[in-house]
Amino acid sequence: MTNASSSSNRLELLLFYLGGRRHFGINVLKIKEVIPCPPLHQLPSSNPEILGVAELRGETLPIIDLPKAVGGTQRILTEAQIQQGSVITTEINRSHQGLWISGVDKIILCDWKNISPPAKGTGIGSYTTGVTLIDDELVQLLDIEKVLAEVLKLESTHTDDLPISQQELEAVFGKLVLIVDDSGMAMKQTIAALDRLGLQHITANDGKVALQILQDYQNGDPHTMQPISMIISDIEMPEMDGYTFVRELRKLTKFKDLHVLMHTSLNGNINMENAISCGANDVLTKFVPVELAEKIVQHLINTSDA
Repeated sequence: MTNASSSSNRLELLLFYLGGRRHFGINVLKIKEVIPCPPLHQLPSSNPEILGVAELRGETLPIIDLPKAVGGTQRILTEAQIQQGSVITTEINRSHQGLWISGVDKIILCDWKNISPPAKGTGIGSYTTGVTLIDDELVQLLDIEKVLAEVLKLESTHTDDLPISQQELEAVFGKLVLIVDDSGMAMKQTIAALDRLGLQHITANDGKVALQILQDYQNGDPHTMQPISMIISDIEMPEMDGYTFVRELRKLTKFKDLHVLMHTSLNGNINMENAISCGANDVLTKFVPVELAEKIVQHLINTSDA
């Protein structure tokens, strides 16, 4: 599976089902493979949203019941129903797991600009990062990172053991960072790391909002506005993705040299290459608080010394 080039502002979506006729989507870059459901082994006292574990190529993977995890169903699947389904294997936020779905449809090409932010809601709506219209059907893009954090307890905001000296903390204290991320879970984690470092922050849930913030800063009074010292931005965001956001901010005179760290759940060299080619300074895979803190302090210290 290949992703469209970043210059075209497109992504490939896998469309699939969670038990009904409605389509849901996930970025192909998050997928390692889609396979028929393999034999599963039950774990004693496991999370009820985990169907079991599977042995794939010498690796043991938890298989998450995706319909149940996002609140789409409370039904108990029979063994026959499980075996009739498919499994999406993913490698996100440095974890490898399988997502059980009832069926797969197809892969389609979609423009980021055609993906809108989701309406705030409950149930499946709270696990949605964006929506787009495909063949007159409103398709929801699922927040897989939130699912993994809740089911596998991957959320980590513990920053007490950061290898940052007191001298470094004093050097960066109070500096302002712009966080751009559509995931509430990721935003919470990043803010926790910044708070631990004594940094201030501004937040935006997509590139379009962030760009407006920067334009306001560029047109504002520099004597009354604290300067933004760096930006931490996600890549996958509705309306304006991270690649487009960085290209656009480089057109703003005041921010053409501002340090941008792409902080993404997507693994792989292609994301590093695309991020650097669009104007980002660095890329980090989510989410290890120590690594994020080190990246932030390293840049801010270097800037202070320049």
